[in-house]
Amino acid sequence: MALWIADTEPLELRPNATENDLQNIIRAVYKQVLGNIHLMESQRFTNAESLLRNGSISVKGFVKLVAQSDLYFSLFCESSSAYRFIELNFKHLLGRAPQDQAEISGHVNTFISQGYKAEINSYIDSEEYILNYGEYIVPYTRGNKTQIGLKNVAFNRTFALNRGFAANDIGNQAKLITDVGVNLGTKITYPTSASGIKDNTGKRFRIHVAKATYGPRVTRSKQTFEVGYGQMSQKIRNIQKSGGKILSISEANSY
Repeated sequence: MALWIADTEPLELRPNATENDLQNIIRAVYKQVLGNIHLMESQRFTNAESLLRNGSISVKGFVKLVAQSDLYFSLFCESSSAYRFIELNFKHLLGRAPQDQAEISGHVNTFISQGYKAEINSYIDSEEYILNYGEYIVPYTRGNKTQIGLKNVAFNRTFALNRGFAANDIGNQAKLITDVGVNLGTKITYPTSASGIKDNTGKRFRIHVAKATYGPRVTRSKQTFEVGYGQMSQKIRNIQKSGGKILSISEANSY
């Protein structure tokens, strides 16, 4: 069986582009940013398309409007765990998987403390985005190639998020939460079948948390929770909703 990963050819909107060129750019942005869903005509961002057509915004600006939209929020944030939302933001907006727990934790903190749009902007306004895509290149999958500044495990993790031409990104469970959380090397696996068993699903993990308590003075206590793989995502959401800060995630039998 052949392994598959997304087409990575850059697509750039050039000066004096034809309407056909523009439509190719628009379709590519929808496919990349909205995770290859089937977009109905009524769901198209016609106002944003017009702004792109008349030069009022760049491709980068168009990407930002799509990613900040109610549609993106409902598809990838509203019904998903924070970890799933963030790993998809990496895939859709930077073209790669998150590399380590520090990256994820930083974006979790941005999302919680500054809100949805700030979290989206933190990718699109980043130096990494500008260096790779600039103002007029549609974001594309980069994690399948060796690049300066990216760890070798980025290929396997990017592959884990790209599961075939017909696949879309709907689904509320994070794909990389345990591998990134405990710094495991992600294995390349074929699409799931009736006989397949995914790695890590039988393991238990410890989530180490710092939580502030309020009284005459503010103090911060540390707690540890032990959960199975299937309960981890929901437990993380509960911790975040209660104001806890995740310090680390480790295998329960790792020490």
